[in-house]
Amino acid sequence: MVQKIPARDISLYELEEKFGLQLATDTNFFTEWTENLPTLTDGEKQAMSTTGYAYARVKSNYLNLNKHRLMSEEAVKMLVLSPLLDLAGFYQPPFEIETETSVEISAEDESFIVKGNIDVLVIQKRFWVLVIESKSSKFDVMTALPQALAYMLDQPNSTQPTFGLLINGREFVFVKLIQQEYPWYARSYALSIERDSELHQVLSVLKRLGELIVIRNS
Repeated sequence: MVQKIPARDISLYELEEKFGLQLATDTNFFTEWTENLPTLTDGEKQAMSTTGYAYARVKSNYLNLNKHRLMSEEAVKMLVLSPLLDLAGFYQPPFEIETETSVEISAEDESFIVKGNIDVLVIQKRFWVLVIESKSSKFDVMTALPQALAYMLDQPNSTQPTFGLLINGREFVFVKLIQQEYPWYARSYALSIERDSELHQVLSVLKRLGELIVIRNS
């Protein structure tokens, strides 16, 4: 009998048991979020600060709205994620954006199927640049990890690393997955929107991942 489960309900344990997912402990496995990051321009830094442009004051918008009520998933995507994707250049060529992309993965014996929809998917020439899973600010950002990893396992080009971003408005976590004999993954620690240096790092990492995929596909 085939067991079907929504991606939002999947656990890390089930991904390990059914798909062979393994956590990489080598610190050199995922250096893309800390090394060779591009330097932000003064304009980019200003656009994320409390004194930046009105349309893109990412930190200011979050602090103002979240004090009234916890932000919904849709508000997180609109007020925090969207400006960052814009500043990272993902709304311009050579990138494309897809939302609610349908995903279905099955275990080798096809007795276990996971189905869901990716919140935001950044693509370049059919290659997945970034899988993004967002949650309401009332949830711990790590609750999005199993769901994002399930989607990342469905990457159509399994010869290349797949990157993910977990976001709940307040925190950001980057994820890397490589499919070899078994799928291996690692994650960054949580970067906070409330620390300017870490918010700047989020944008630098986004820009770095964009650069890497363009280089690989050129």
